[in-house]
Amino acid sequence: MSVLGRYYAGEIYRSVLFVLIAFLALFGFFDLMGELQAVGRGPYRIEHAFLFVAFGLPAYAYELMPIAALIGTIYVMAQFAARSEFTVMRASSLSMGRAIRLLMRVAVVLAALTFVLGEFAAPRANDFRESFKRRIEGSSLSSEFRSGLWAKDVLRDPQSKQVIGSRFLNAGRVDPDGTVHGVNVFELDQDMRLLARIAAERAEYLQDGSWRLVGVTEMRMQPVAAQADRRQPDAVVRRQLDTSLMRSDITPDILAVLLADPKKMSALHLAQFSRHLQENRQRSERYEIALWNKLLYPGAVFVMMILALPFAYVQARSGGLSLKVFSGIMIGLLFHLVNNLFSHIGLLNTWPPFMTALTPSALFLLAAIASLWWVERH
Repeated sequence: MSVLGRYYAGEIYRSVLFVLIAFLALFGFFDLMGELQAVGRGPYRIEHAFLFVAFGLPAYAYELMPIAALIGTIYVMAQFAARSEFTVMRASSLSMGRAIRLLMRVAVVLAALTFVLGEFAAPRANDFRESFKRRIEGSSLSSEFRSGLWAKDVLRDPQSKQVIGSRFLNAGRVDPDGTVHGVNVFELDQDMRLLARIAAERAEYLQDGSWRLVGVTEMRMQPVAAQADRRQPDAVVRRQLDTSLMRSDITPDILAVLLADPKKMSALHLAQFSRHLQENRQRSERYEIALWNKLLYPGAVFVMMILALPFAYVQARSGGLSLKVFSGIMIGLLFHLVNNLFSHIGLLNTWPPFMTALTPSALFLLAAIASLWWVERH
């Protein structure tokens, strides 16, 4: 890397780090204020609140990285313009194309860091802090629906493994260790006729991909042969069992996903759950949009840094440093709002998930190109 490239990288990295730390301190303070209301209730103490807030910071760092890259780069570019450094660079044959390449080399590191935060650090930290708080408070996962948590699965023949129908699983509560309480299972054939209803006090997941049901009440429909040109009602066979095994593609991870915010999940889990929904002929657009957002979000760092470059061409007399930084904050907030807005609009209008996730970054990239063209002309 050239001397100029190292100079760019050092200045931008320091500025971006400073902005990111400032944002994290602000959001962490707000979260801590919210957690203080729960301190003193049962075993929940102030040290638990600090730990809970600390493990939420990687998710904030992931969401704020493009905005921090924008504001930090704008600050550096404005400083270059105020000290006439950028004028000297341009006089020394620094073209706009080379300036963009210098910024892109810096953006590669920040984009890679954003991907690592979103795919590994933030999901794991969020899972840990949620399970940590549930262990402290002694609570369990529950659904926002009064009828409990619902999941769909395919019903396979035990011998041939062929799909013979559908299975709907209803759970009242899911413990952090994956144990499900208040289980109701409804098995239906291809024509959506009820084959069986199984109720269990609890279900424990086994490593071989099956569930062990405890305290089982099973009711199965046994068709009665037609007599005198009319079919009699199906006979119901009722059984009480201490335990029974149920093979299912549904896992505790899938049940946890149903209660999780897609934005806080990793791309791998989003892809797996989207495939599970598609195999069960359920709508997966929400998770597919979240998946593409997760994959494309690191690219927003490149867009934001290109958008910051025109500020280097604006002389100090055209606006103070504080005005330029404030403009960067407003642009960053606008990007965040537009990104969330398109996710909801795309879901409502069933737009292609890839285009829904790509459009906000594409719009801001066009704005950056237009700004560069304008400052180059003027």
